[in-house]
Amino acid sequence: MHGSEILERISARRAELDELEEQLAKQLAEVRAERDELAVAERVLERVSEQLADERASAAPAPGQVGGRTVMLIPHRAPDVEETMLPPDYQRILVAVRQAAGPGMARQVGEILGVDISVRAKLEPLRAKLVRLVDRGWLRKLPDGRFTTRL
Repeated sequence: MHGSEILERISARRAELDELEEQLAKQLAEVRAERDELAVAERVLERVSEQLADERASAAPAPGQVGGRTVMLIPHRAPDVEETMLPPDYQRILVAVRQAAGPGMARQVGEILGVDISVRAKLEPLRAKLVRLVDRGWLRKLPDGRFTTRL
């Protein structure tokens, strides 16, 4: 092997390494960019979660005053409380639960109501209303998470 052949091989190998270094630098830049995007996404998610928590806390059913008496927007189920005393959207939810073939998940109730169930931000408020109806005695929630009417 002559000195010129060795120099050619060294030169060829240097070119291969330069190309590899360029590819790795590009991959490293892509990894760093994606990490930055993930960090931004985490911050946005945390902020949105905090806002939702604040909204839920402020949306807690506050008793109102009617004729000097304290009443709740979503009253507890009682013999003297008619379903028609519920807000219209809650009345529609009760009807949808009845229309479901047997106990249904929030998604099924949402489908009956025409809610875009593929969007979590639209399904979660419905789930919260279903749970509120359970808490007030209008619906039952089974251990598997399905909702059904009271017997």
